Amino acid sequence: MDITTMRVVVTLISFAMFIGIWVWAYARKNQTRFDEAAHLPFLQD
Repeated sequence: MDITTMRVVVTLISFAMFIGIWVWAYARKNQTRFDEAAHLPFLQD
């Protein structure tokens, strides 16, 4: 395995992780939890 192949593999893994995090962040099942977390600063005195 040469350096170019390793760079391509790392780039593809990084892109797949980015897409996975993006899908997780915008999933409907997480929306209520993120909405609650977004309102936390306004609930404190």
